[in-house]
Amino acid sequence: MIKKRIEQLREKFKYLNIQGYVVPKNDEFFSEYAVKDRLNIISNFSGSAGLAIILKLKNYLFVDGRYTIQAKKESGNNFKIIEIHKTLPYKVIKNIKLGFDPSLFTKKQLEFLFKKSVNLVPINANLIDQIYKTKIYKTKPFFSLDDKVVGESFKSKISKISKYLKKYKSDYLFISAPENVAWILNIRGNDNPNSPIPNCHLIISSKKKIFLISSKKKTVKIINSKKIQSNYIFENNEFSNLIKRLKGKKFIIDAKSCSISNEKIIKSNFKVLKKDDPCYEFKSIKNPVEINHMKNAHFEDGLALTKFIFWIKKINKKKITEIDAQNKLEKFRKLSKKYLYPSFNTIAGSGANGAIVHYRASKKASKIIKKNDIFLCDSGGQYKFGTTDVTRTICFSQQKKDIKKIFTKVLKGHIAVLQTNLNKINTGKKIDLRARKFLKEIGLDYEHGTGHGVGFFLNVHEGPQSISKYNSVKFKEGMILSNEPGYYKKGEYGIRIENLVYVKKNKNKLYFENLTFAPIEKELINESLLNKKEKDYLFRYHLDIYSKYSKLLNQKERKWLASLI
Repeated sequence: MIKKRIEQLREKFKYLNIQGYVVPKNDEFFSEYAVKDRLNIISNFSGSAGLAIILKLKNYLFVDGRYTIQAKKESGNNFKIIEIHKTLPYKVIKNIKLGFDPSLFTKKQLEFLFKKSVNLVPINANLIDQIYKTKIYKTKPFFSLDDKVVGESFKSKISKISKYLKKYKSDYLFISAPENVAWILNIRGNDNPNSPIPNCHLIISSKKKIFLISSKKKTVKIINSKKIQSNYIFENNEFSNLIKRLKGKKFIIDAKSCSISNEKIIKSNFKVLKKDDPCYEFKSIKNPVEINHMKNAHFEDGLALTKFIFWIKKINKKKITEIDAQNKLEKFRKLSKKYLYPSFNTIAGSGANGAIVHYRASKKASKIIKKNDIFLCDSGGQYKFGTTDVTRTICFSQQKKDIKKIFTKVLKGHIAVLQTNLNKINTGKKIDLRARKFLKEIGLDYEHGTGHGVGFFLNVHEGPQSISKYNSVKFKEGMILSNEPGYYKKGEYGIRIENLVYVKKNKNKLYFENLTFAPIEKELINESLLNKKEKDYLFRYHLDIYSKYSKLLNQKERKWLASLI
């Protein structure tokens, strides 16, 4: 099937006078979880990030360190797999005419990926769409969130943008990232799996006028809510005409999310100023109302996880598969009336599959969870209103000393992140070192970052904040991040411990506070490697879990949970 599609694509090279074609993961809205996954169509790769380049005789698939094992498994028969952080495309692809869809790339992306190694040829009609007709998904209209839910009116947010524009003496800001449109207007949608993102763009003027670029069918509810007038809503194909109608001189665009095609349209009528969309920083700082809703979402999620961990540890004498476990966790989450759907595709990996950082079990290939396996489960939910993301590593039998040693080292890194004094160490770059310290003492490390930002009933991954080797963004009160060090031994097992935390301020002291409350596997801990402070933390953490959930558990669950204290 994949070979046939590749050949169909190559046939188009002749009349377009190109020698290759590049296919990204993202769609026109640069969504992390897009309905139309062109990369999967042409390569069979199902990971959340990657880039394919199809040439006349060779095919390349560039992925980051999280996905190398998965990519080889899914796409290795038809593509050469390259880790993009070690080798960028410009080092491999040279001196050819390479076609691309200008609606799927930013100038910044292409410059980074290819520098001047190839002659890039824009092709407005997407070639993957021409060879493969995807299903047209009917999406529901956008919906509004009440100010009481989000803690700030959309008018207040637009005022912030207006001040920002006046600061840079600009007439307009083009909000190209849909999640930022969602944040500004306090709206959500159903256009993408796993995230309540409304696929649309927004223009805001310095005089606080707003112009929404979207399918008008999707805006019925927000028009009725009097959030925006119908004559200020424009279809995607009306974007060029809208730009021509606007009066002014300067337009701010975000180089990270404004496509080449949209940038070209704006540039034809305005002087363009490239700056970071201020909404990224604005929405990264959650207000007290949002934090409280996130706490409520995590309360529901933690209860589901606690019940699941008890179930899988006790049921494991029977033959259950990774899919069985995944579905059971989903059932526990569905017991909450506030639960909507997963915030990403659940990673339920047993044994060697746990070493595949973003593994996804399928009905065709779902491993039976064996008694001696280590089981890694990374999952999350979208709730009304809040987003969760948590990983637990579970065992069902006595494990080897070296495995317990590594798990404990990961745990020590996890605790070290949480106990960081953010007044002294205030960037992800520095905190990332604390998380890796204990593994590095025994010559081990992990390829992924230690933590990512998380949205409020939005994307489970958001910036600009993160805990990683390269992030220098200073943490501020209200930011939410994941804390997830790990270790992965190819062909054997994976270990990861992940909680979501938020930055809390008390008497001018900044520190991380847990949002996630779910048991940590005590049978994998070598307590002799923990100091008193770490042991005290574990005791208090499990005591908190018991205090929160004991009355909501049955007798057997409650007894088991009490044994962890």
